[in-house]
Amino acid sequence: MLSTKCKHCKVRWTPEEKARRIRLHPECIEPWMVAFQEIQKRKAMAKRLAEKRLERAQDKRKRVGLKRIPDLIKEAQQVFNKWVRTRDEKEPCISCGAPPPDLSRLHAGRDAGHYRSTGAASRLRFNEDNCHAQCVKCNQWGAGRAVEYRIGLLAKVGAVRVESLESNNLPHKWERDELIAIKAVYVQKLKQLKGN
Repeated sequence: MLSTKCKHCKVRWTPEEKARRIRLHPECIEPWMVAFQEIQKRKAMAKRLAEKRLERAQDKRKRVGLKRIPDLIKEAQQVFNKWVRTRDEKEPCISCGAPPPDLSRLHAGRDAGHYRSTGAASRLRFNEDNCHAQCVKCNQWGAGRAVEYRIGLLAKVGAVRVESLESNNLPHKWERDELIAIKAVYVQKLKQLKGN
């Protein structure tokens, strides 16, 4: 069915124009073409942007699939350590008992110190009993101060859990899916800690 108005200016047709079955007034053709081309450009750009978004999402999935186990361990460890520092931000250093430092500085001068190191007992790297906030002085410069750490750990979690950590010598091989899941769990726990 033929329209009763010009497609561009929306003015009704005269009987003569209606008889010629035109869709645009002669003076409306050029502006309508410009507007039509703009619309087409916008549609093409939106389509390209959607394709790029889809391509980026696919690339991201591929990159996750290509990450090596050490890369996944590092990412999960960073999130876990941040969670430990956030969990213990108001606690004193587990080794020396130093009070929590000023929170405005870079990770507030606190490390997530492991009782049994990640090099000696990699299987315990994500164990919440094995990792607590420790001042940089004790963790990095004092080589972890294991004896003082153990005393603080006994007071915090009890002898049974400390002995469980010390007797855990089972070998463990980290799997890709396991590390991705650990990272996701601690991202969620970190959000919950910061939300409360």
